Amino acid sequence: MKKLFLNPLFILGLGLRLGLIALIAAPPATEWYLPFLDVSTSRFTLNPWEVWTSSGGSPVAFPYGYVMWLVFLPLTLLCKLIGAPLILGYGLTILGADLALFALLRRLLPDRDKLLLIAYWLSPLVLLPSYGLGLNDLIPVLLLTLSLYLLRQLKLEYAGAACIAAISAKLSMVLALPFFVIYLLHNRPLRQFLGKFLRGCGIAFVILGVPFALSGSGPQMLFGNRELDKVYLFAFDLGSSVSIYIVPLVYLVTLYTTWRVRRLNYELFQAILGLVFLLVVLMTPASPGWFLWTVPLLVSYQAMSGRIAIILTALFSAAYTLNTLLTTPLHLASFGKLDVLAELQMGPQTAHHLTSLFHTGLVATGIILVLRIARETVRRNDYFRLSRRPFVIGVAGDSGAGKDTFADAIKGLFGGHSVTTLSGDDYHLWDRQKPMWQVMTHLNPMANDLEGFAGDLVALADGKSIHSRHYNHQTGKMSRPFRINSNDFIIASGLHALYLPILRECYNLSIYLDIDEALRRHFKLQRDVHQRGHTVERVLASFEKREPDSARFIRPQAAHADLALSLQPIHPRMLEEANDRHPLRFKLVARSRHGLNELLLTRILVGVCGLHVDVIVSDEAGEVELVIEGETSADDIALAAQMICPRILEFLDIKPAWKDGMVGLMQLITLSHVNQALTKRFIW
Repeated sequence: MKKLFLNPLFILGLGLRLGLIALIAAPPATEWYLPFLDVSTSRFTLNPWEVWTSSGGSPVAFPYGYVMWLVFLPLTLLCKLIGAPLILGYGLTILGADLALFALLRRLLPDRDKLLLIAYWLSPLVLLPSYGLGLNDLIPVLLLTLSLYLLRQLKLEYAGAACIAAISAKLSMVLALPFFVIYLLHNRPLRQFLGKFLRGCGIAFVILGVPFALSGSGPQMLFGNRELDKVYLFAFDLGSSVSIYIVPLVYLVTLYTTWRVRRLNYELFQAILGLVFLLVVLMTPASPGWFLWTVPLLVSYQAMSGRIAIILTALFSAAYTLNTLLTTPLHLASFGKLDVLAELQMGPQTAHHLTSLFHTGLVATGIILVLRIARETVRRNDYFRLSRRPFVIGVAGDSGAGKDTFADAIKGLFGGHSVTTLSGDDYHLWDRQKPMWQVMTHLNPMANDLEGFAGDLVALADGKSIHSRHYNHQTGKMSRPFRINSNDFIIASGLHALYLPILRECYNLSIYLDIDEALRRHFKLQRDVHQRGHTVERVLASFEKREPDSARFIRPQAAHADLALSLQPIHPRMLEEANDRHPLRFKLVARSRHGLNELLLTRILVGVCGLHVDVIVSDEAGEVELVIEGETSADDIALAAQMICPRILEFLDIKPAWKDGMVGLMQLITLSHVNQALTKRFIW
């Protein structure tokens, strides 16, 4: 931080601010805000608006809530105490808010100090309205940015309180509140925190909003503010005393469009919120201070996009500066009023054309920014694209291969709120008591409603809901139909999940669990006897009965899988010697048809997880095979995931449930493939 304070750009920006505070005596501050603050601190009361109006003050002097008054109160009282000009306290309060907003943006955009110094600290969008024209829009912008920061830190009650504080400082900030609610509703891991956010809003409203509403003069001053009327100037007259107001129309359409986005992440939410404010200021004859509302968006956009974004924003800032200087005189404390148009000595018509041309250029540049931001930060956002189609994972394997365990492990990464599972077992044609099972096994496709399974999967992949039944393995009976909703991720697992071509076409990632046969029989015997209540003799007999169908219908599906995961004992003798004193030790064989990012994966598995890894690359088929041995922890696997596929981590639950050992390695390798498949899907 010390290095930043010594940066020449920071010193230049600070010097400009202090110079403008000393030189400028802007009418909004000298004629409205400061007299109001002076009177309200001379006769201190919790209803300063009533004191002001009863003393004959202007009814439009301070159309703000308690927060704006409280922010300016300390330095106003200090200046009165020491006999300093109140304009000094006003300017230093703005400077304090300015520094706080700069610090917040540094936290939101770490390691971008040079950009922040140029795009924010030296920006005319900040300097001119705040210090040249004496406007106070920095205060609500700071509070709204604080709410965004607290939201990102998952401090939801404080985020709600900060949002209401921003609205109390300036009513226009209420435009943001519905978008906060939509974001929390449509980001499924955060939906559980919506109540905390609303509780913070409610507490802040009771403290700040209710006393203001009951003050009488405060709401009268607020709603009598002529600035609110600007929202209604851009309209289409339909006759019969009816008009369509364009700004509310665009706002409501944007609100609905945002609601239609099924999945929102923080960057997408922030971009949409910024676009809303940018559209509002472009479609109204906005006060110069309103353009401050767009600054956090423009800074974030420049940080994300690059050189062209910086050039366009610079043009927008230049157009804003020229337009503002032409339309709004500067009031210098010792040198009088500086009116650029008056100095140019133009006729009224020429002056009108000139100012209109500059304003047209400002709006045109702003519209170009809107279009580019919408394209680059919204339409290309991974969450936005995922909202259109779910990501579908298919998991096939023989009976007892661990399909349910594996599906639950993957579900634990993305969170149950983001995952819908579809089990092939629920599509058996008959209950266990039916005589057809005497001549046919579950492994035979004819014993399953695969067409129904495929139809339901297609419907879920299309975002629709289905009605399905559940097969109870203990009773051998089907449940009554129940509703299953689509979700961001769909995991379809079953004996025949890769059997039909239409099923294989549904998957963004297909996986086959090719477990060692002896190990599969060991696990299945343990599961069916201890969990499902079958006898040992019955399970052993089922092995022999099912073997022909397994060889004919199940194992060939491995050829259609993008990824095959094979769990094997370190040595076959371990199955015979396994007991509580000699637990099983495994190795994992992962075969990928599309590559595993094997070089990076191998380095991290060896260096971070301490595993032994052998890599085999097939020159003919292009397959990659990894043989992984050793023990590792869930914490090591979580760290490895951050290094291998950081881009996919924001799709995970807030606290993804990583597993220890081989199941955790399966999670990691699968997540790497999900990352790869998402990238390909977005490219195509």
